[in-house]
Amino acid sequence: MPTAIDLLKRQFFFTDEDAERLRELLPLAEEHQQQLVNSFYDYIQSQPETAAILARQTTREKMSHYHRLWFLGLFQGVYDEAYLQNLKRIGHAHVRVGLPVNFVNAAMHLVRHVLHHLIHDTFADRDLRRSYRESADKILDMNLSVMTSSYRDEEMKKVFISRRLESGLIHLAERFTYGLNLILVLALAGVSLGVVGMFVENLLEIFRGDVEKGILSALGAMLILWMMIELLDNEIKNLKGGSFNILVFIGVIVVAMVREILISTLRHDDLKTQAFLTITLLVLGIVYFLVSMAQKNRE
Repeated sequence: MPTAIDLLKRQFFFTDEDAERLRELLPLAEEHQQQLVNSFYDYIQSQPETAAILARQTTREKMSHYHRLWFLGLFQGVYDEAYLQNLKRIGHAHVRVGLPVNFVNAAMHLVRHVLHHLIHDTFADRDLRRSYRESADKILDMNLSVMTSSYRDEEMKKVFISRRLESGLIHLAERFTYGLNLILVLALAGVSLGVVGMFVENLLEIFRGDVEKGILSALGAMLILWMMIELLDNEIKNLKGGSFNILVFIGVIVVAMVREILISTLRHDDLKTQAFLTITLLVLGIVYFLVSMAQKNRE
């Protein structure tokens, strides 16, 4: 079964001949390594973003040592799993210090530019220069692919964690809302039992001789009971996944206003109060009608 480095070589058409040509370039790389490292480091220092990041991490001497090792590693001729893992560590180090990926691409372009000039200035044969350039381009492209993949891995990790967190929060919120609706249903059921008790008490007033008050109070209790039934029914539908019905709540307000008018009649309130209640009931009735028509049109 092919290894990861074998797959990478196959993707970039990197052959044993390429490895051998790069090994032949090792003396040239060793001779000009300081030139490359200086150019590479001068470029990094010339960019405010990278200069600030690297200044916080290490000294110039230490970074120069790492760059020199990486540069000479391009021409060792051995490109195995250990070499691949080292490239991955370099890529993750770039991600860890916050180095933008575009600077990695730009720095690799700089190295490519320097190598092309060295090859051109050293070898007179055009075909030989071309073969060396092609092999150098392949190893640089392989390096760049592995290093930038670390950035993709980090982005995918963030997306994965974000999705898991978002999914968990949504699920928690849904369960919390469901629990609140369940408590509301239980509370409405308890209040409904109290309304039934109030209705029975109003009926007893009729039998005790206070017929007018008993009937009107019983009618008011019946309206409240109907209101509780509607609210319970709406909440149960909501628990089963139904949609929120605003019409039910407007109807509840209308019923509450009708009961208030009945109580106002029992109290013998003045005409202004009763007129205000009647007008309010009329407005609520119009609102109920308009909302009802809007829902029918939407359906």
